[in-house]
Amino acid sequence: MNLVRWGMIGCGSVAERKSAPAFYKAPGSALVAVMGRRLEAVTDYAARHGIARVYTDAQALINDPEVDAVYIATPPDSHHAYALQVAAAGKHCCVEKPMALNAGQSREMQQVFADAGLHLFVSYYRRSLPRFRQVRQWLEEGRIGEVRHLSWTLTKAPSAADQNGADNWRTDPAIAGGGYFADLASHGLDLFQYLLGDIVEVAGFTARQAGLYAAEDAVSACWRFASGAMGMGCWNFVADRREDRVEVIGSKGRITFSVFDEHPVELHADEHLSLTIEHHAHIQWHHVLGMNAHIRGEAQHPAVAGEALKTDWVMDQILKRH
Repeated sequence: MNLVRWGMIGCGSVAERKSAPAFYKAPGSALVAVMGRRLEAVTDYAARHGIARVYTDAQALINDPEVDAVYIATPPDSHHAYALQVAAAGKHCCVEKPMALNAGQSREMQQVFADAGLHLFVSYYRRSLPRFRQVRQWLEEGRIGEVRHLSWTLTKAPSAADQNGADNWRTDPAIAGGGYFADLASHGLDLFQYLLGDIVEVAGFTARQAGLYAAEDAVSACWRFASGAMGMGCWNFVADRREDRVEVIGSKGRITFSVFDEHPVELHADEHLSLTIEHHAHIQWHHVLGMNAHIRGEAQHPAVAGEALKTDWVMDQILKRH
């Protein structure tokens, strides 16, 4: 399969610049069909992005004989059902993160695709970004010695929409599986396991400190990696300001970076390095290249369902989801 032909379900903001252009611009990749519930909106999206075919029914896109793989770019509450439809059609799939509403749904998705001999990916594209590959390289080279601890602080002030009570699926637990924690912290928790290995024990606390929406707005947690390294996180979405800082403490040095902000990645060890590694204009570019190579049997992509399932399990423990 020299060219992987993708169909996309959902054409919201995440698909405008971050993801969809990578699917049709990356070498060996094409985006041949898109589905949206509103015909006018999906037709406009397809026209602006040069996508040939438009659907308002997801099953029709999934059944399109010219679609080899399906990218599900919708909120988490629909990932499970759509993914099972894709598997039933015998096609590969990528779902946006988090993988599903809980680990139970994710486990079923992973098993169905495995049983069918199909590939299921999750858009934890930070595993493929050059800046985090650099962090992983430092760790593999032992630049900070044995890793002892990882901490992450992520805070932001409430938006005007949060304060006004505007509709927002990201703060509706029934749609998102939680609040901003489920939407944002999932990226970091997945990344940390890519860098340091599996989290095997975890506990957390949640609160609705400002009570602006149904989901939690404050979370704290601590965990242990299989290696013996420890970790803790603080996420607060009704704080005074934005902060995004990760510190990995080793026996011989430290590494600091941001999960979302494009601050330099820094090595504080036998030498001090501060590297500014910019993202591609379409941040899922490397992720798409990796998925296509995996489908063609050329390389192993790191953002597969089996890995994403581990992150859903961690979030289940922290949020006490079932």
